[in-house]
Amino acid sequence: MIIMALMMTSCFKQHEKVTIRPTIKDYVIGERWAWEFKGVSGEGEVRSDGVDIKEIVSKKGELALTSGNDTILVSNILKPITSETPRFKWPLEVGKKWKYETSFTSADGSNTGIYSQDAEVISYRKETVEAGSFMAYTIQYKGGITMSNGSFSKTDDIIVYAPEIKNFIKMTQVQDGFSYYEELIEYSSPNKK
Repeated sequence: MIIMALMMTSCFKQHEKVTIRPTIKDYVIGERWAWEFKGVSGEGEVRSDGVDIKEIVSKKGELALTSGNDTILVSNILKPITSETPRFKWPLEVGKKWKYETSFTSADGSNTGIYSQDAEVISYRKETVEAGSFMAYTIQYKGGITMSNGSFSKTDDIIVYAPEIKNFIKMTQVQDGFSYYEELIEYSSPNKK
């Protein structure tokens, strides 16, 4: 009976967790994330495969995030979200639901589209990836992409976000048979010993 009560308390506690959006004070120079990624067509053809690395650096005395050849000020990344349909709707908590929508133009400029999904935070629990174990939210996105040429692609995404490291540790995207996957393989911070 005592074990059952402890298990029930543990289950309820996962739903008590509420996470606010990170602030600039949460980042430190030298913080580094590395994800392994792979994209595979419905026929099994590997279309992308590699490692994506991001790191916090100083740029003219301000915190910045490097990603490949790009460097973006952290203050720009953390600007207030004005969208009514954001990718992440803060604060995060289990059971929260919202609509995610964004419009885009194809790389060659020939087509525009709207990415529209229903999002829900479905759990908060310990998740393990190659980089370690983290308490994390699993956020499910279901919907599709409607293009200006009239085509529609069904999309299902899962993002597993770990507040401790202010980033996702796993991501899966499935779009009409094409699957894309990322997993955190390394995380380091000067503040984490």
